[in-house]
Amino acid sequence: MLKISKAKDEYPTAPGQVKIKLRSRVPGVMITQYVEKVPEGMSTPDFIRHSQFKKFFGPPCVGKLAIFRAIINGNPDPTVTWMRNNGEINEDRYKCVFDKFSGEHQLQMPDVSMDQADTYKCYAKNDFGKAVVTITLNVIEVGFKKNKAMQQSRTGMQTDIATKEETKLEIDDRFWELLLSADKTDYETICAQYGITDFRWMLKKLNEKKLEREQEQEKFSTHIYNPIELKPTGAAEFELEMSLKDPNSKIFLFKDGVMIPFDVDTEVKHGLKRVGKKFVFSIRGVNPEDAGMYQLEIDGVKIFSTELKIPAVDFLVKIQDVNAQEREDAVFQCVLSHPMSKISWMGKNNPLEQGDKYDITVSEDMLIHTLVVKDCLLLDKGIYAAVAGIKSCNAWLIVEADKDPNMIGKKKVFLNLPASKSCSFEAPPSFSVPLKMHQSPESYECYMSCAVTGNPRPHVTWYKNSLSLNTNTNYHITNTCGVCSLLVLNVRPKDSGDYTVVAENPLGRVECATKLLVKGKNYRFGFLNV
Repeated sequence: MLKISKAKDEYPTAPGQVKIKLRSRVPGVMITQYVEKVPEGMSTPDFIRHSQFKKFFGPPCVGKLAIFRAIINGNPDPTVTWMRNNGEINEDRYKCVFDKFSGEHQLQMPDVSMDQADTYKCYAKNDFGKAVVTITLNVIEVGFKKNKAMQQSRTGMQTDIATKEETKLEIDDRFWELLLSADKTDYETICAQYGITDFRWMLKKLNEKKLEREQEQEKFSTHIYNPIELKPTGAAEFELEMSLKDPNSKIFLFKDGVMIPFDVDTEVKHGLKRVGKKFVFSIRGVNPEDAGMYQLEIDGVKIFSTELKIPAVDFLVKIQDVNAQEREDAVFQCVLSHPMSKISWMGKNNPLEQGDKYDITVSEDMLIHTLVVKDCLLLDKGIYAAVAGIKSCNAWLIVEADKDPNMIGKKKVFLNLPASKSCSFEAPPSFSVPLKMHQSPESYECYMSCAVTGNPRPHVTWYKNSLSLNTNTNYHITNTCGVCSLLVLNVRPKDSGDYTVVAENPLGRVECATKLLVKGKNYRFGFLNV
């Protein structure tokens, strides 16, 4: 339940209620428990995530859309209320939205103005307690320069804190190396990754470093480069176009600051292919350990930096073989374990693109990906593949010749009749896709998933070492169309252990188990989930 409140004061406790202060796993959240002991299966509200700890590119400009976000749990479902410190929240200027799929509550300001800059609070309340978080909104006006006194009066100590954080980040070489080799359209993403919110400061420093880099590089070469990217073949490549002034200049390749060997023979792990001025560096057989920052140096001068990211995704449902008659459409479909906006499709070892021949779509939740081969011909038969990150699956398309002489050269047209209601057959729970073993570095997120079938729909419970996790705020649990997932938000050594999923309905009970191994070393780049 979600509502807007015009009141400024907090929820008072009823007479006789206790007020037990609890500590949330999320910084900045205050929890008050109203009862001495919460009944089994019930829980006080708590915030899993909120927008204060998402790294935005900076405060919104006047006239733009501003959004506060929060994911909240609790049993029973808490009532969510938004309030502001100096003013009222009305329906004319604010919109409250709840996304059922993601479980995200949003307070939207479609046309934000300077007078909406304020301190906001989000309350979540149920019968057993309440949780509250405070979020500050700063609004900037294009062309308007705030003096130091005004800025401090609005943000208080946050100004000094931000300055200290930015000073610390100023010496982070990896941040600047990525920016120096990135396209301008990627600046926002990189700044958000490193928590930089002062765009003007960043551009000023970046221009200074670009000038220094250009002066160094003028000594021996000019170059054009492209960022590293994963190929559907399972390799990764990045390329440069350089004119070396000294043909005897030595080229060095580094990964996360460690020199790695490479060879002109592209059959080795790290290869180099040179054609004229064009240099293509490749990584064969990419695996999770290959994720990280790659840098190229010539005679001790840094030329190029790029980051290889490997998405932690797998196929819950793989594409299946398709039989189609000539002039019919063929449909391949797969389901991913983690949302991705786009995957690669291959047809007979050639990449496929959206167009007259192929229709490539993705569901709203970015889990279901579909390829339609339109108007199949005999020459379309062969092996087709779906590639997501470093995972892939393939299936055959078998096209049968049309034996009707009257249909030769004509496309078949089918009427889309309303689907009739299917009979509902009861079935006990079962796992169509079981859990897999997982490894994760400390301080990263770990995503586990499985697929459950059954009718009536099974109730799913997650356990760690025989203890229920369904009310534990360190875990984000979802169940969408039978795809059950558990997200460990901040992996710690104590998260190592046995994880079990139990699915039950009136016809039976099944369970599936796996292990999570937490790596002691904290890898900054890449993922080790498998």
